[in-house]
Amino acid sequence: MKNVKTIIALILLLTVSSTLFSQNKITFMTYNLLNYPDASSTRNPYFKKIIEAVKPDLLVVDEMKNTGGVTNFLTNVLDTSFAAATFIQGYDTNNELYYRKSIFTFISNVPIHTALRDINQFKVVNKLTLDTLLIYSAHLKASSGSTNEQKRLEEVIKLRAVTDALPANTDYILCGDFNLYNSSEPAYQALINQTNPGYFIDPSRAGNWHNNSAYKDIHTQATRVNQVGGDGSWGGLDDRFDFIFFSEAINQSIGINYVANSYHSFGNDGNHFNQSINSGTNTAVSQAVANALYYASDHLPVIAQFDFGPTVSVSDNNIISKFELSQNYPNPFNPSTTISYSIPKEQFVTLKIYNSIGQYISTLVNKNEPAGKYQINFDAGKYSSGIYFYKLNAGNFSKTKKMMLLK
Repeated sequence: MKNVKTIIALILLLTVSSTLFSQNKITFMTYNLLNYPDASSTRNPYFKKIIEAVKPDLLVVDEMKNTGGVTNFLTNVLDTSFAAATFIQGYDTNNELYYRKSIFTFISNVPIHTALRDINQFKVVNKLTLDTLLIYSAHLKASSGSTNEQKRLEEVIKLRAVTDALPANTDYILCGDFNLYNSSEPAYQALINQTNPGYFIDPSRAGNWHNNSAYKDIHTQATRVNQVGGDGSWGGLDDRFDFIFFSEAINQSIGINYVANSYHSFGNDGNHFNQSINSGTNTAVSQAVANALYYASDHLPVIAQFDFGPTVSVSDNNIISKFELSQNYPNPFNPSTTISYSIPKEQFVTLKIYNSIGQYISTLVNKNEPAGKYQINFDAGKYSSGIYFYKLNAGNFSKTKKMMLLK
């Protein structure tokens, strides 16, 4: 009977732990809006239908013409849970970010100037986990041919100069319309080149994407066989122009984690190669959504999910007088435990886990944080029983303590 009670208590403890430290998964969406807005704004109901189907938490758009378009899209397409980032008007069509106000705080929009269009660096902070995410939005030079390939490369070189200078383990995403016809193009190779640290990971498939049925499931342009409304490309789906890349830190799940197999071209069921997206039956979306994708833009959106990990709680910011580090409960633990720490002033903080012989195994925190008390969960479900060390570094302060995992 005693063993039964112990098991029940453990189950309750694990259930409570799971509830308190739920993961924070978000949906990321990038979309070329095709010269938004047009004079009539008749496309808004189609965009609204698509957004309602995807339910993004972060939405990055290309080909936004002006501030009026930013407001129009926010007011007439998105619901009141969204806000718009600061918009910067460039000398060609522009990029813009929309974000869920309950999840993210917008910090800044910094343009990276190129010979054609700005690449924008948007910075946001997750309110629940305090993770900082940099989002780069690019719309590279269009059209085929070596001259245009070289111009795309020059734009990427400008971007890599910025990302190569970022601190180690920075979480960043790159998205947009890159007008790349195959992965052997110099711009693509410059993006993934690992000689310097600011490279990008493509979670999908490299190859010769143009008019190649082997990649029909990841094509994003064009959604129509015939031109619609006198604007946009046509001819049916046959190019992978729209992408989401991410940093090695996200690839290694150091802070933010890419959700495996979540990357996809929204509405592409793999059965519309060189066809309109709403031709016949679309097995990926409803007919109403397929029609909306057809009329809204000549591009399909690209979607991916990212997990920001456990919620970090903060309290008593104004009364912290010293650094503290402790493991709250339980110890020994199985399979998760809570680690608490306090910092008396704003610092760049890392909290890392090591095994019994001092080998690094995980990073729980890697960001700048204001003064306060913090709690974060460590889930050791995939590790074996034994002694583990947790080490806090904050400015010049460093402290290491041990804990025991007992399965």
